[in-house]
Amino acid sequence: MNTRQMTLGGKAEGDEDRPDASSLASKVFSLLERVEYRRCDKGEDLEDIYRLRYKAYRWNDMVPDDARHIISDDLDLAPNVYRFGIYVDQRLLSTMRIHHVTADYPMSTSTKAFGDVVEPMLEQGKTFVCMSRFASDPEWTRVYPQLAYVTLRLAGMACFYFGASYGLSTVREDHAGFYRRIYYSEQIGEARPYPGVVNRVVLFRTNAYANEARYYARFPFFRSTPMERRLLFARPAAGELAPLTILPTAKYYREAA
Repeated sequence: MNTRQMTLGGKAEGDEDRPDASSLASKVFSLLERVEYRRCDKGEDLEDIYRLRYKAYRWNDMVPDDARHIISDDLDLAPNVYRFGIYVDQRLLSTMRIHHVTADYPMSTSTKAFGDVVEPMLEQGKTFVCMSRFASDPEWTRVYPQLAYVTLRLAGMACFYFGASYGLSTVREDHAGFYRRIYYSEQIGEARPYPGVVNRVVLFRTNAYANEARYYARFPFFRSTPMERRLLFARPAAGELAPLTILPTAKYYREAA
C-alpha cells in the first residue's frame, strides 16, 4: 500500500520534494477554484466521509480490516464537533474533523490521547481547535498533491473564528516534520498509542495568532474572509438551514494583491 497519503493528522504527498513557495501557491489557488467545503452533519454526507477515512487508513495500513468499511467513533457525536468534506468538481476527495475544545466541552482527539497534557491548560482558561481524522482519497492525491493545503485551511480558519489560544494536532510520529514546517508547531506530547490506530501519535501545538503573519506570507491561500469562517463554523439559529456548500475566499486576497 502507498504510505505517502494523508491520514491521521495528514501529510501532503511528495512534501519531501515540495515546489518553491510561489509555484505551490499558484497551484493551490488554481485548485481552490474548483473546491467546495461542506459541513457534514447527517445522512449520506457523514457515511461518505466515514468511508473515505477507512479507505485512506487502510491504504496506509493504519487500521485492521473492518467489514463495515467505515471509521467513526464517539468523538463524531460530541457537541463541539465539526466534520467537513472537501469536494473537487463535486467529488469528495478529502475530509477533516475539528473540535472546539473548552473547559465546558473538552471532548477531542487530543484530550482523549493526551488528557494529562491538555486538561491542565484547560484549567488555566486556554481553549483549542483540535484537528483530527484528516484523510484523502488515495487514488486522487497523486493527481492533486495540493489537496493537503486546501484541507489544512480549515484548521487555521477555525482558530481565528473561535479565537482559540492554540491549534492542536494529534499526528503520526513520521508526520511530525510536516507540521513543524506548515504550522510552526511545537511538540508537547511524547509518542503514545491511540485506540484503533496501529501507529503511535504525538501531540503538536501552534499559536495561530503569533504565527499569523508567517502563515500568510508563506501560504497566502490560507487567508479567508470573516464570512467564509462564519459559514463554516457558526451554528444555524433555530429554524435556519445550514449552507449546503461553502466556497473558498482566499482568491479575493490574491486578486487584491
